[in-house]
Amino acid sequence: MQLSVVITIFNELDNIRPLLAQVHAALEGYDYEVVYVDDGSNDGSVQLLKSLDDPHLVVVELRKNYGQSLALMAGIDVARGQYIATLDGDLQNDPADIPAMLRLVEQGDWDLVVGERVNRQDGAVLRRGPSRVANWLIRQLSGVHLRDYGCALKVFRAEIAKDLGIYGELHRFISVLASLEGARITQVPVRHHARKFGKSKYGLGRTFKVVSDLILMLFLKKYLQKPMHLFAQAGLLLFTVGALINLYLLGLKLLGQDIWGKPILILGALLVLAGIQLVTVGIIVEVLMRTYYESQNKRPYKVREIKRFGGVEVPVGRPSRVVRKA
Repeated sequence: MQLSVVITIFNELDNIRPLLAQVHAALEGYDYEVVYVDDGSNDGSVQLLKSLDDPHLVVVELRKNYGQSLALMAGIDVARGQYIATLDGDLQNDPADIPAMLRLVEQGDWDLVVGERVNRQDGAVLRRGPSRVANWLIRQLSGVHLRDYGCALKVFRAEIAKDLGIYGELHRFISVLASLEGARITQVPVRHHARKFGKSKYGLGRTFKVVSDLILMLFLKKYLQKPMHLFAQAGLLLFTVGALINLYLLGLKLLGQDIWGKPILILGALLVLAGIQLVTVGIIVEVLMRTYYESQNKRPYKVREIKRFGGVEVPVGRPSRVVRKA
């Protein structure tokens, strides 16, 4: 199968039929499936999906509401296509943009094509303003330079999509996760429409979640394979400052001054203890990282392509593509 379109929904009853019609119109002539993941809807969405007689439709019903990230992971796991497209189920993304994005992945050397909503049709205060701030923060801290990280319309190579660990609420950082897998990423302008039916699931309340997930992304991007560098450097810095404070106080004590009860004495002791704890945590996390890779026979690197000119192909790790030439 050429393409799987993964759509996650939670209470989008009125949007299902029109969105399916748009997908079918946009992908006429393609070999595709539409994987609808119902994330615990209680408005009759899943009943409607099950009642449709559509040979392209695959319905995944989750037991309860797990959130968009895990629903997206479930849809990607079920998808059978060589390429996977994702989009929201609220009619704000336009399926007509999928064919052009798919051609970029098929004909170009891209593993992921991300949509950029150039003319957004949602609220300026509650949606676009916070989104600009979030995009700037992600761009500066992650090193993945895109203009719009929040657009749900994306097209992947299947092997990249299925290797993403979209846990928690990391669907906002799919581009960063793909970058961690060594994906080549580009972004193209796409259409964006105002919501016609249903209620938006987004608001200002997600701001703190975005910041906390961004901290996790920063750790995964820079320190996943070398956690000791993060914890040991911070720990040694705190230990050194604490040790200098304690040496200073020791000098005062030797000169006959009373140091008991001084706030700086408590600070010095706390810094020394915090430094020791951070170094210890670094060692433990380093051991866990090695256990993570070695217990699953994984490698801390990704092979994009192996090209051999004759002989027997012996893949290393899990290569995405193998090219043989006689």
